[in-house]
Amino acid sequence: MKLRMEWFWRTAKRQCQKHKKTTEQINPTIDMKIYNKRYAYALLAFFLLAYILPLGGRELMEPDETRYGEIPREMIAGGDWVVPHLNGVRYFEKPVLGYWVHAGSLLLFGENNFAVRLPSAMAVGLTALCLFFAIRRARRKEAGEDGLAPVLAVLVYMSCFEVFGVGNTAVPDNLFSFFVSASVAAFFFATEALPGTAKEKGFLVLSGLSCGLAFLTKGFLAFALPILALVPYLLWQRRYTDLFRMSWLPILVAVATILPWGIAIHHREPDFWRFFFWNEHIRRFLADNAQHKSSFWFYFIASPGMFMPWTLLVPAAAVGIKDHINESGPRGRLMRLSLCWLVLPLIFFSLSNGKLLTYILPCFPPFAMLVAFGLLRVLEKNEKSRLFRGGVVANAAFFGLILIAFLYIQTFGFHGIRPFSQPWKVMLAIDGIAFFLLFCLWTLKSRRGKEKVLVFGMAPLLFFFVLHFVVPDPTSEAKSPGPLLEKYKSGIDDQDIVLSDNDSIRAVCWYLRRNDVYVIDRAGELAYGLGWKEADGRLLGKQSVADLIRQNQGKTVLIARNKSISRWRDWLPSPPFQAQSGPSGYVLWKY
Repeated sequence: MKLRMEWFWRTAKRQCQKHKKTTEQINPTIDMKIYNKRYAYALLAFFLLAYILPLGGRELMEPDETRYGEIPREMIAGGDWVVPHLNGVRYFEKPVLGYWVHAGSLLLFGENNFAVRLPSAMAVGLTALCLFFAIRRARRKEAGEDGLAPVLAVLVYMSCFEVFGVGNTAVPDNLFSFFVSASVAAFFFATEALPGTAKEKGFLVLSGLSCGLAFLTKGFLAFALPILALVPYLLWQRRYTDLFRMSWLPILVAVATILPWGIAIHHREPDFWRFFFWNEHIRRFLADNAQHKSSFWFYFIASPGMFMPWTLLVPAAAVGIKDHINESGPRGRLMRLSLCWLVLPLIFFSLSNGKLLTYILPCFPPFAMLVAFGLLRVLEKNEKSRLFRGGVVANAAFFGLILIAFLYIQTFGFHGIRPFSQPWKVMLAIDGIAFFLLFCLWTLKSRRGKEKVLVFGMAPLLFFFVLHFVVPDPTSEAKSPGPLLEKYKSGIDDQDIVLSDNDSIRAVCWYLRRNDVYVIDRAGELAYGLGWKEADGRLLGKQSVADLIRQNQGKTVLIARNKSISRWRDWLPSPPFQAQSGPSGYVLWKY
């Protein structure tokens, strides 16, 4: 029997070669498995090289990264896992889960740059897995690009500029985006299951659990975003009764997830919920003096840059999306959900007075699914689609202009400033942009049909990798006090009095491992914590600072931004020792 099978296979292979066919036509299942493995390896390489391996390659940036390193560090040092503190005072800007995750990373990998950033990068990977399995599950009974759609969606997601930028920065937004994505995806799976079955209930429980964890990461937006995505989707599907039948279980599970810490923080700090709700939600979203206030059009103007390099391929994808949107199968339903999930939260955030680009991060998973399905459909119909080729050419032209502008600024300077002083950084930056251009050319020359879009998706890989090591010198000077503090911290005794401005306080606490630093002149984000009786004397005015320095000669250290020192220079005593990281950087004075 074995010999007969071998003879049959050899004969079939010869026939395929004779008629210029491939073994894919003889055994497409085996061939697809081989391709799937290659795709998996390519995605893993992209994730490791762009998101994980270089995480420790640059200094922590102010203000976010040092904040989300220091608060978990103080949790570990003080043993208080319920109430967040920064510089030893109450800090109620966010719930506790993001700090717990970062604290766990610090405990596992030590108090270093890699550990501070790892949770954010891993959240990107988990969101990518969520996307992958959402599409696989929706497409499991359909033929066609089943192996390509989930792979391309993951690649689109991981290669978006904002996802990369936030995913390599220590902020809780990626973790929040993952939990929101998991909540929406699990609810979608529940809508695909038979009503009343254990499978439906299991997915609803998972949706509620993810929603509760999202709340513990960033607050009440955890309820708003899934509602904005799922309610319009159910209405679109004319599943009106499911709005009520399927809602109670995830809400109950979400509340049960939140309650233990919610009760604990209320018991310890009864004012937490008042401050967190009114200051971090109502004031930030509705008040005229909202933090980061911008116009309604802010996201519509800025988001095209954040969705790059796929923004210029959206016209091509839109044609394919239009073909899929009214399909009756799982793919059509997933497309309709993705459209609701992308558009309505984007409008919701646009209506808010306070705006940051990181707020729209939960819109990227549905964008990735829509673009993946849309482009594959277009290339399935026409492998030489003009819209697709035009988008690739436009990307190449855009990055070509970036390369020309970079070379000009590096050579001639801009207002006397050049991005890099070290030649190897210049070469790395050029290599990253050139790599993108070469992959655009490869995409245009490729004849392998729909797989050419995967080649394009890999184009930003080297560019992303080198960005970890080529932070422009002016940015490092203005945002990274680490080198200055690391150089001189050995000369700062635990008994020394440390003074700082509100712009530098997070970094000072993190690098000096202190939570007793005095704040000068302005409280900044520590205003709430410094307003408590226990913090009396921690915020100092001009006269108090001058008196404290005179009374503690030889054991007082001042660390602040250079711009703060320029405001204070007239009334500060002249120090015996001065060091600084640059005109736009940080100053360390020892008295």
